[in-house]
Amino acid sequence: MNDIFAIDKSVEDASEEALRVCAPAFARIERMAAQNSRKVLAAFAANRVSESHFAPSTGYGYGDRGRDTLDAVFAQALGTEDALVRHHFVSGTHAISTALFAVLRPGDVLLSCSGLPYDTLHGVIGLRGEGQGSLKDYGVLYEQIDLLPDGAPDLDAVAARLRRGKVKVAYLQRSRGYSLRPSLCIDVIAALCETVKRVSPDTLVVVDNCYGEFVEDREPPEVGADLIIGSLIKNPGGGMADSGGYIAGRHDLVELAGYRLTAPGVGREVGASLGNTRAMFKGLFFAPHVTAQALKTAVFAAALFEQFGFGATPRWDAPRTDIIETIELGNADALVAFCQGLQSGSPIDAFVRPEPWDMPGYDSPVIMAAGAFTLGASIELSADAPLRPPYAVWMQGGLTFETGMLGVQCAAQALRKGGFLK
Repeated sequence: MNDIFAIDKSVEDASEEALRVCAPAFARIERMAAQNSRKVLAAFAANRVSESHFAPSTGYGYGDRGRDTLDAVFAQALGTEDALVRHHFVSGTHAISTALFAVLRPGDVLLSCSGLPYDTLHGVIGLRGEGQGSLKDYGVLYEQIDLLPDGAPDLDAVAARLRRGKVKVAYLQRSRGYSLRPSLCIDVIAALCETVKRVSPDTLVVVDNCYGEFVEDREPPEVGADLIIGSLIKNPGGGMADSGGYIAGRHDLVELAGYRLTAPGVGREVGASLGNTRAMFKGLFFAPHVTAQALKTAVFAAALFEQFGFGATPRWDAPRTDIIETIELGNADALVAFCQGLQSGSPIDAFVRPEPWDMPGYDSPVIMAAGAFTLGASIELSADAPLRPPYAVWMQGGLTFETGMLGVQCAAQALRKGGFLK
């Protein structure tokens, strides 16, 4: 291995120590994967999935049994009444946008209960851009309640705002986005759902569930959320889905999302699968295991880089609710070196040196390392960061722990070569 990747002995020694201390965390992750795999397998069996469900449909896609059964399997695996799972969603942002436009009407209030949402949603909401068809353009009002200093939702402030009325959607982003706040675990989401439903029973709780599926033993709908949304090139696609997303939750709300995705009066009854169904079924089947591989990679990275004096959140032994690991590198040069090193340990485009660029939807130059089989798939080992203080990198994914670990070692080696390791 050293002959090919030239990993310094100090990095190898630190890696061995990281593996030693991470053993109990790895065991917990594997137990969770076994539990969630059981849940997914039960959903396949209960819905009588067969070879016939993999047959492609074309044209309008009427009567696509595989498409409809995939919805049912996802719904059961995620603990929801219904689900809309389609390769037509081009990203998680597209799926979230579809869900929000489906349930909000002019004059409604969208209340973000987890502070400022992820950068790519700013245009959807109307926080930037004019005349592009945002929620703001259609008369939907936006308000937000910032998180408390410890990163938890401010339940008292949420309750006080709900008592004033007009809030149609209480929105929650489970993962941290480009921030250093903790991601929101299921128990925290449950407390928010309880607050919302107690104070304002008609307000919908909508959760951006990206990066969180199959990390814990429950999903947000099982603790009171009305809708969850995610991407199939993250956890629930298991590294198999080439594109797509899902919206899951209450049946009536999923129906509305179907009308928004296609057209009113048409809804989810159309939409050809074009041969994508098999990969989406297979991805869901693998998802708990692959998510565990990504979690182990993140835990290993935290333990390794803490040894070199970098801040890592979550810490290697902390409870987790998503697959993201944040490493605080301190300056732009170290951040770029980390991403270039990670890229060199990727199966695809290992020869490429990523550089920062002005990526659409972001307000700062962004650098991304993503040597993935599926472009942009963050269930595969990847890292990205805006070039702005505190110069932290957000790393996620890893289809196998063995290759994920090596990619992390390559990132550490690049920092060693650049003189950034203590």
